[in-house]
Amino acid sequence: MSAEAIAYDVDTSVPILEVQGLTKHFSMGGSMLPWGHRSTLHAVDDVDFALYPGRVTALVGESGSGKSTVARLLARLYKPTAGHILFHGEDVVRQNSRRHVLRYRGQVQMIFQDPFGSLNPVKRIGHHLARPLLLHKVAPRSEVPERVRQLLTTVGLVPADDYANKYPHQLSGGQRQRVCIARALAVEPDVLLADEPISMLDVSIRMGILNLILDLKRRENIAFLYITHDIASARYVADEVLVMYAGQVVERGETDAVLQAPLHPYTRLLLSAVPNPEGGLSHRRVEVRGEVQAAINPGEACRFASRCPVAVEASHCKTPQLVEVQPGHWVRCHLYPQPD
Repeated sequence: MSAEAIAYDVDTSVPILEVQGLTKHFSMGGSMLPWGHRSTLHAVDDVDFALYPGRVTALVGESGSGKSTVARLLARLYKPTAGHILFHGEDVVRQNSRRHVLRYRGQVQMIFQDPFGSLNPVKRIGHHLARPLLLHKVAPRSEVPERVRQLLTTVGLVPADDYANKYPHQLSGGQRQRVCIARALAVEPDVLLADEPISMLDVSIRMGILNLILDLKRRENIAFLYITHDIASARYVADEVLVMYAGQVVERGETDAVLQAPLHPYTRLLLSAVPNPEGGLSHRRVEVRGEVQAAINPGEACRFASRCPVAVEASHCKTPQLVEVQPGHWVRCHLYPQPD
């Protein structure tokens, strides 16, 4: 354990990381907008959720919905426009000293989408794992080689010594992603943010990475935020699903509840786009036009109104609130009763 890390008793009913009203706006301007007027992209708006030990929370949505921006906010790569990020009950948004940031980043690690660009091609695998161990003072230098072997074994890369001496180009995409996961595990994190960790891998090796996530969840009690556009993989690994559209969470709940009985029209459209091996390719497809524009100066209307197949009159006038329609199942839609 790092000298900067703090020991906490594991209580699976208490969130490790909690997000309250998380918001990120980007100022825009220039030639892509009429008359060069500056505008605002609402990349993330008023997002709430919590990550618990030994649970996987999936953030699902199409490209541009704000999923990766949420991950970068949690990794403290972006500064929030508004909202709170509570780590073990402490608001880290207000803690900007180098010591606080390093301690937080040691406990909240990110796994990036591209395993090919995440590793230095001129350094051996052992170097990539030894470096965080030394930087975060997780182990004395004399113990680092053994810790490297343990990490490689944990992610299924054996014999460990052989892999430690290889260069990234000598590994497959799946093996490189396992190295990236091992590197994240090196600092003994409480939270792993996995941003599309299988999207650049061959279909044949994706299941191995998903099974590794499930194994780490159970054995290490790590809280996972799994970001994906692939609903099938979210169904396989996630305990809870949040569906994002144009910067807002439009539906959230336990995985089975959301994916077997979706309430929001957008969630239904996403599910209808998943190929059905028994029924052949679906003729219903999600129309992608309008999604990015819906998050630029969104105004008061429902952001999904222009694409919604069942939009009601109120959808064009007011943004619906996220309401609990069934126990633990929330939705942002005018088809369900809104609070006064």
